[in-house]
Amino acid sequence: MLEQLKQRVYKMNMMLPKNNLVTMTSGNVSGRDPDTGLVVIKPSGVLYDDMTPDDMVVVDLDGNVVEGKLKPSVDTATHLYVYKHRNDVNGIVHTHSPYATSFAALGRSIPVYLTAIADEFGCAIPVGPYAKIGGEEIGKAIVEYIGESPAILMKNHGVFTIGNTPEAALKAAVMVEDTAKTVHLALLLGTPDVIPDEEVKRAHERYLTKYGQ
Repeated sequence: MLEQLKQRVYKMNMMLPKNNLVTMTSGNVSGRDPDTGLVVIKPSGVLYDDMTPDDMVVVDLDGNVVEGKLKPSVDTATHLYVYKHRNDVNGIVHTHSPYATSFAALGRSIPVYLTAIADEFGCAIPVGPYAKIGGEEIGKAIVEYIGESPAILMKNHGVFTIGNTPEAALKAAVMVEDTAKTVHLALLLGTPDVIPDEEVKRAHERYLTKYGQ
């Protein structure tokens, strides 16, 4: 079932440790099949090096396991809530990447200090409130606070990113950590200037329409 999506979700999960976004068994990537509404997600507590595409778990939007021999991620309810309330989202990534999570620990958003933030996110990277793990609370906070951004920092927790594909959500997760690291280093030296809103809008629109092939 959904063999191609399993391969893609597996590949994106394997990109998490490759990009130093997770340690041990933390973090997860999911993808939704737009045709069936079924979701493929990483299994809970399995080492990345031990995972295979067949270990990915297929669940429906109510959280019922449709296919898979392992338990799905403990963050499954969070992913499913977002999918239920954001029809444009077909990929979600969750990490505890250190630089971005340091801002989450402080409950601080990341302003648009860099052109890379303007390009990729089009706005400051928002922060959501603390929410309990395991139910729909985190998902509700993501939907309420993420706005137009593809990424959000959840207070005292970590990073969640969304996209119209698992690959897009993964890119956002990589960019959150990369820009958070640069901002962290800049703040050690002083206070950067925020890029004006008009320039952020122009840069983001240009990035969406002109960048790439």
